Amino acid sequence: MAGLVIAMDGPSGSGKSSASRGVARALGLRYLDTGAMYRAITWWMLQREVDLADPAAIAARASEPVLSMGTDPDAPTVAVDGADAAGPIRTAEVTAAVSAVSAVPEVRRRLVTEQREIIGAGDIVVEGRDIGTVVAPEAPVKIYLTASADARALRRTAELAGTTVEAQKAAMARRDTLDSTRKTDPLAKAADAVELDTTALNLEEVIAVVLRLIKEKV
Repeated sequence: MAGLVIAMDGPSGSGKSSASRGVARALGLRYLDTGAMYRAITWWMLQREVDLADPAAIAARASEPVLSMGTDPDAPTVAVDGADAAGPIRTAEVTAAVSAVSAVPEVRRRLVTEQREIIGAGDIVVEGRDIGTVVAPEAPVKIYLTASADARALRRTAELAGTTVEAQKAAMARRDTLDSTRKTDPLAKAADAVELDTTALNLEEVIAVVLRLIKEKV
């Protein structure tokens, strides 16, 4: 498995986070959640009251926060300027703002560089929205996870308190549009990626299918 890079892409609620960690754990690989990096930058910007409606304001400060990402699939960590940010980056406020921040080219250039450094020699499962198309286009295994709008909304509602399926469905539709239509590195399925619909599958089944696909590829 030396040097192996597994690219896992897809929209929120498709199951890629849990599946990616499960696959990494099963194969003894490292794990990187690139979405957490965009969330970390977004949280930092919100803390400093940067105007997120102004791309130029975001770009001007994109290089300031210092990120540190842990790659243990059993306990992935996120630190910003030395402080634990794993909890704060998962708030509804960050979720609502992250697409605006991640669309800024200066943010993407900075984080793609850091992501490639972390990927380094491989032995890692990397999840995100542009792994197979931008971050690691040479990855030997590329999987694009999808699920129905209802399934995605149900999963996200189960994870979050104080929300509804309809609210989550609307929020996801908005984020899908923003992520797939941004000018820089939009959410897209790589031409050579295997698409996996997780709508009717539980987590264990998704992991089993992905492990089988990896075995076929490598």
